[in-house]
Amino acid sequence: MTPLPGYMAWCLAGLLLCAALLVLRRPAARLLRLALRSSVGLAVLALFSQVGHLIGVSLGVNLVNALVLGLLGIPGFGLLLLLQWVLR
Repeated sequence: MTPLPGYMAWCLAGLLLCAALLVLRRPAARLLRLALRSSVGLAVLALFSQVGHLIGVSLGVNLVNALVLGLLGIPGFGLLLLLQWVLR
C-alpha cells in the first residue's frame, strides 16, 4: 500500500472539511445565534447593573445570566428578577 501524494492528501482533507461543514451547518448556526443573543444579554445585564441600584434591584453580570437571557429573552429577564427576589 503506497502513501498518498501530498496534493491528494490535501484534496481529501478539503473534501472531508466540506462534508463536515455541510453536516454541521445547522448546529453551528444555532450555536452562533445563541452566542450572539447571549452577548446582547450580557450587554443588557451590564446596562441594568448601572441603573438597577436606583430601583433597588441588582443582577450579576456573568455568563450564566447572559445564557439565560440568550435562551429565554425577556421572559428570562423576568425569571432572573424573580429568582433574585425569591432567594433574598
